[in-house]
Amino acid sequence: VFFLQIVHILNMTSAKIVSFLLHPEESLHSLQNRIEFETGISTGNQELLLETGICLDPRKPASQCVIDGVRGWDSYMVYLFDKSKTVYDGPFASRSLSDCVNYIVQDSKIQLPIPQLRKVWAEAVHYVIGLKEDYSRLFQGQRAAMLSLLRYNANLIKMKNNMVSASQQLKAKLEFFHQSIRLDLERYSDQMAYGISSEKMLKAWKEMEEKASQCAQAEDIGYLDEQIMALHTEIVELQKSPYARRQGEVMESLEQRAIDLYKQLKTRPPDHAYSDSTDMVKIIVQTVQSQDRVLKELFGHLSKLLGCKQKIIDLLPEIEVALNNIKEADNSVMQMQGKRQREIWHLLKIACTQSSSRSLISSSLEGTASTPAATWLPQSSSGNTPLHPLSSLSAPEEGENFADVIQENVNYLELFSSILQEVRQEQNSMMVS
Repeated sequence: VFFLQIVHILNMTSAKIVSFLLHPEESLHSLQNRIEFETGISTGNQELLLETGICLDPRKPASQCVIDGVRGWDSYMVYLFDKSKTVYDGPFASRSLSDCVNYIVQDSKIQLPIPQLRKVWAEAVHYVIGLKEDYSRLFQGQRAAMLSLLRYNANLIKMKNNMVSASQQLKAKLEFFHQSIRLDLERYSDQMAYGISSEKMLKAWKEMEEKASQCAQAEDIGYLDEQIMALHTEIVELQKSPYARRQGEVMESLEQRAIDLYKQLKTRPPDHAYSDSTDMVKIIVQTVQSQDRVLKELFGHLSKLLGCKQKIIDLLPEIEVALNNIKEADNSVMQMQGKRQREIWHLLKIACTQSSSRSLISSSLEGTASTPAATWLPQSSSGNTPLHPLSSLSAPEEGENFADVIQENVNYLELFSSILQEVRQEQNSMMVS
């Protein structure tokens, strides 16, 4: 069973209401096409807000306009805004008078029989109440716009906080990077005279330092921060404005006076007496004038709200770009830091290798110094027993012969040659990287 659902759309650009009977499972896009046909506002420029300031979701059916169990079946109001406009030209013409009410307005002193006057005044009271209700609906539309603005502002604040946090993190990383690379460059210069040097690596480090200085530009978000703070101030002022609050007290007072006047007329006996409509017409005129005034203020305030909202909409992509720039700069700094640290460990590996080779050379020289004549002794074909033993030379300790010592020195020499070759390869690879 499908219950009839009627939605009323208050066009805030014209202050007119258009009503639609919703079809079962009708999409929001379908409803928007019908709205475009009735109002002339294209679907792309339509912004449909509930009283809470929530924008209708295009992924949900049109029945989202109707909230079950809140009010009567035909009292749901959705507020239509034209996104291509930020200045609304109100106030707009008041609702039209009925013929009989217009008759007494044209000539308030005309005498009418009491029974006929009651009917005319009843319509006049209805007209005064209608003027007040028209203002109340438009005020609700303005309030929906304010709530929508505050939702956008909350999103802006969230994005701004993310941007500021990312900027501060980048600033801290840049400070650390600059301090560490300066120290690395100093220590590198100190050891160049007696240690390892690579002009290509030194140039790369200095280029890193320059690139890091360029990354600092992404950290500068002051111009955006100023715009956001100015917008916050503007929004706070709009919230404090008296036009942000209901201004219908005068119309409500006039409404009550019209009702009281009609009640007094009803108590008069329906005799052959006549009376004019001077007092009632005065109330009608004052109500129209009051509505003109408050609507002018309302639409002026509404235009400021929509202007602020458009500024936020324009700012959001700029903040997105700033955030992406900060993230790219952050990644670049971290990659440079990692690359430099890997190069430092590469230098350390080469230094350790050179130190090991020096130790091996030293130990081999000490070993040969204890047996200076050993390297000159001829060997037999077997390589174990000397052909001409010399009694003046001391015998090798623990059964060790001279041939073994010679072979050990040869082995050390081969090992030293291979270590030197490995160091050269390491240095060449570092120069290429």
